[in-house]
Amino acid sequence: MLLLALDTATPAVTVALHDGTDAVASSSQVDARRHGELLLPAVDRVLAEAGLRLDAVTGIVVGIGPGPYTGLRVGLMTADTFGLALGVPVHGVCTLDGLAYATDAEGPFVVATDARRKEVYWARYADRRTRLTEPAVDRPADIAEQVAGVPAVGAGALLYPDTFPDARAPEHVSAAALAALAAERLAAGEELPAPRPLYLRRPDAQVPKNYKVVTPK
Repeated sequence: MLLLALDTATPAVTVALHDGTDAVASSSQVDARRHGELLLPAVDRVLAEAGLRLDAVTGIVVGIGPGPYTGLRVGLMTADTFGLALGVPVHGVCTLDGLAYATDAEGPFVVATDARRKEVYWARYADRRTRLTEPAVDRPADIAEQVAGVPAVGAGALLYPDTFPDARAPEHVSAAALAALAAERLAAGEELPAPRPLYLRRPDAQVPKNYKVVTPK
């Protein structure tokens, strides 16, 4: 098994190669505005570090969000393209699950990432492998009672200390954790989600109201 994992659902552009036991190479850069520019060079860098070619990959793992429309689709489209070109399966993993898997928090906790617009993408977990709720997007103040009394992981938690007073690392997801979780679930015979995006809301860029379509006469 050699999994190429990538995620662009958060400001981190993160890529890793995982052999089913350990990550053999990884790269992460935080830049919310350059996902498309940074992703393919990161893949090249990780392959070079491992001394491998792309055709050695036996599967693709991609973070499916939730995340902002523009960044998230970069990773998903790249994963689909690699899967088609190589003829290998493409597995989706919830980005929040990857963050949960990487934390050292024990017992119940919350994962929250920055959804912009003064909102967070979040879900509640029983432990680092078990999600209790479906991913959602809300204003922190609106979920304060639901997340009270438990640690919180992720950049969204760090942004809103009034709602998440016990915020912990990691801040952003890592492809190495995403790949490790996927490898563990695949080894257990679990079926991973299809590589389809969890947007949870409409994209920021929309056609203006009263827009008139001009057609040639």
